[in-house]
Amino acid sequence: MERDLEKTQIKRVDADVVEKLIDKDEKIESSLSEEQSKELETVFKEAITKPGMEVSIENLSADGLPVTVTMDEFMRRMKDMAAMGGGMNFYGSMPDRYKVAVNANHPLATKILAETNNDAQKALAQQAFDLALLAQGMLTGADLTAFVERSVKLI
Repeated sequence: MERDLEKTQIKRVDADVVEKLIDKDEKIESSLSEEQSKELETVFKEAITKPGMEVSIENLSADGLPVTVTMDEFMRRMKDMAAMGGGMNFYGSMPDRYKVAVNANHPLATKILAETNNDAQKALAQQAFDLALLAQGMLTGADLTAFVERSVKLI
């Protein structure tokens, strides 16, 4: 369809955060300074130990999720074609890569930055990341058990 209809672009609804799927003229400003954004990115990079996770700080709506995990549309298409035997076997054997979008405008971002204890910062970041994985159905096994145990401690 994209090939036949020149101005048509098909995107999966889970290929990116909602605010980025539809091009809008309005830009959402960050409530964090550049230095705070870098610090928040560092906290999340240290907290996330799963391979193939690329962390970025995004200026999203404060009402949105604190963290979202998505797979790039191009990579997903190539992996789908490889799975169907479309001659893209190279992509099928590549490790999965995911984008972890941390919402700079969510109250959790400022809560993490305000925390003075590094371990507490990492625990909050890990909890938010695991919630994003849970929302995508990607949290299983020992990781799910650890998430539940952390959740019980937090409440």
